[in-house]
Amino acid sequence: MSILNKLQSQGSNLSQFNGSTPSTPNFTDSKVHDTYSINGDPSLTNLPSPSRLASGFLPKYTDNLPK
Repeated sequence: MSILNKLQSQGSNLSQFNGSTPSTPNFTDSKVHDTYSINGDPSLTNLPSPSRLASGFLPKYTDNLPK
């Protein structure tokens, strides 16, 4: 019995969906997923800062070395 078959038939306490694909939320009406994460538009409160990657910021590995 393959691992996938075993997971789908018997389940697991380590898997929330027991090998099945979870449903995907519909993000078409989400303002956060629309443009906020890239350019901060619309202006929303209590959310993390938008990404700086869209403005040309390229992080360097050497600036974030592991400790």
